Amino acid sequence: MDDIILSRRKLLMGAGCIAATTMFSGIRIAFADAPVDQRFVFIILHGAMDGLNAIPPYGDKAYQDARNGIALPASAYTPLDNFFGAHKSFAGFTDMFRNGEAAAIQAVSTPYRERSHFDAQNVLESGGTQPHGLNDGWLNRALALYGPRTNALGLAVGQTIPLTLQGDIPVGTWAPSAQGLPDDALMISLNRLYQHDPLLHTALAQAVDVHDIADEAMSGSDVMLKKNGGGMRLQNRDAMSKTVTAVGKILSDPNGPRIATIELGGWDTHAQQGTEAGNLANNFAALDAGFSALKASLGEHWKKTVVLAATEFGRTVAQNGTGGTDHGTASCAFLLGGAINGGRVYSRWPGLDKTKLYQNRDLLPTTDLRQVAKAILSDHLGLPAADVDARIFPGSDAARAITGMIRPT
Repeated sequence: MDDIILSRRKLLMGAGCIAATTMFSGIRIAFADAPVDQRFVFIILHGAMDGLNAIPPYGDKAYQDARNGIALPASAYTPLDNFFGAHKSFAGFTDMFRNGEAAAIQAVSTPYRERSHFDAQNVLESGGTQPHGLNDGWLNRALALYGPRTNALGLAVGQTIPLTLQGDIPVGTWAPSAQGLPDDALMISLNRLYQHDPLLHTALAQAVDVHDIADEAMSGSDVMLKKNGGGMRLQNRDAMSKTVTAVGKILSDPNGPRIATIELGGWDTHAQQGTEAGNLANNFAALDAGFSALKASLGEHWKKTVVLAATEFGRTVAQNGTGGTDHGTASCAFLLGGAINGGRVYSRWPGLDKTKLYQNRDLLPTTDLRQVAKAILSDHLGLPAADVDARIFPGSDAARAITGMIRPT
């Protein structure tokens, strides 16, 4: 990267556009007046992650037999306590776990109990009790509770906006691209075209802000996101680190958003998923690299950050005939950040004995993912618990927020 970086914002302002100057300075004031200073990142793991491979319950007496050939040997996991371990690919997560900055939630699921990716993802992202019962996403409804100063708070990382951020509240988007923003002449033309439309002016200003921050963080990298099913799949650990570093810089900038989503696909391991090595282990390593990069790039803001990584459902306990696993029910979720009470696995463990399995094949869900989300929204992001119950997760009275998961401020 050149020593001197000419940002798009400076270019537009230098072009003599008084309206642009007013627009950009106004955006900065709006960001500085954000109604919340805490950060939240929701990582959506599309494809149904094998949570028993990620956080193996090695202390369960039925673990080895139940997994039918894909149980992790002791050399492939690091004990987190005397019952649960973490796959060896999660070295960064394990370090943060030991420092009280990471936790896992095991045997967790949404209210969905069938095995369709599309329906399960809809329930995960809408926050509803059944597929297609709600038309917007639970994170967008959460943004709405902050009132009229919400436009700058949300960011979708990827080529599309996931359902969880879709709704009445506008959100920004960013994805790494070799092309970046349009050429300078077009940007100046767009600025002139939008100068009498406050909404479009604001959107353009936010896009320039986000891309300037991200471009500087990426340092000229040619990292690209690959389309993969319901989410985006990064090419490798290095690509993940660079992309998530940019996300952390965007969130830590005083003019940046506070809440972001990252979609990652590639978790549908029907064949040859591997145990110590293989596709699933590689995905774990990339995800772990993202966790570490996010902590590093957020810097001092890590202490007021919560990261939740969750999947739409789990996979069968036993392997299938092709060395993989089929669609299941409960899985695990990851919770990280300086704002959490980490260093533990949150679980009401149901057991892997055949008599304990859901429909004789799946890990039985004992924790509702909405209980985790509610704790984040109320205890971390400061939203009223009554509104979280009634407006963000309607019909969820039985799913009470887990207490003690977030550090008191």
